[in-house]
Amino acid sequence: MAKRPSTRYGRAVLALLIAAAVAGIAAPSQAQTVPIPKPAPKGRDVQISASEPPRAPMTTGATQTAAPNPVIPDPRRNVPANIFATFDANQKAQAARVSSYLSSLQTLVGNFVQVGPDGTKIKGDFYIQKPGKVRFEYEPPSPIAIIADGSSLAVRDSKLATQDIYPLSQTPLRFLLSDRIDLLKDTNVVSVTADDLFISVTIEEKQALIGTSRLMLMVGAKDGQLKQWTVTDPQGYDTTVAVYNVDSSRKLDPGLFKIDFTNYTTPPG
Repeated sequence: MAKRPSTRYGRAVLALLIAAAVAGIAAPSQAQTVPIPKPAPKGRDVQISASEPPRAPMTTGATQTAAPNPVIPDPRRNVPANIFATFDANQKAQAARVSSYLSSLQTLVGNFVQVGPDGTKIKGDFYIQKPGKVRFEYEPPSPIAIIADGSSLAVRDSKLATQDIYPLSQTPLRFLLSDRIDLLKDTNVVSVTADDLFISVTIEEKQALIGTSRLMLMVGAKDGQLKQWTVTDPQGYDTTVAVYNVDSSRKLDPGLFKIDFTNYTTPPG
């Protein structure tokens, strides 16, 4: 069966939301298979957080900042399978700080820039309202948007008037969209690190038929605000998303999170 023209965007979107790649959803409800992105080219430049030069602080409200240059994790990095027993008091405190921050959020609005496994950058806007609601929109010419309404997640193609539906409960979006979360208790944390710029918490998900995937959340070491996350799919490919111009005080229109099941069809398969 021929693939839809926008499937490369759809797969990138799913990586952005950590829906298919991390959760390993092999057979989403009424969803069409989305292709895996091409592997990153050999010899690409690698940026590691410890050596990343300081960037201008993020701002909210009317003042806008330029898109940040995402910190691309070293693809050669090794993460222990499980080091919870070796977490020291400082690491536990850092994980608790990230948990507290995520739990404190009710709404979050801003811009994002995504770097795919092949180095391609795409920008867009995002809207989060907890619990369980999110909307991601890519800048034109991409026709893709993602909407989660609290129970389902839709990957929508406005050009083709189609959308793929996934159960939200089976995606790691619950890490970002839960009312409250304790990362060390509610997830399988395998790494907690910190430097002058970031606190990084890596969560591992294992699926018997799919393999092992990871999600690395990064918050600012100084301001404690969400800066970016990286999804590593079972094939070892990374997709990194950096957020900026974030605002946690805006009231959001409930219509942003409504999934239209009337004007958008669900492709067979």
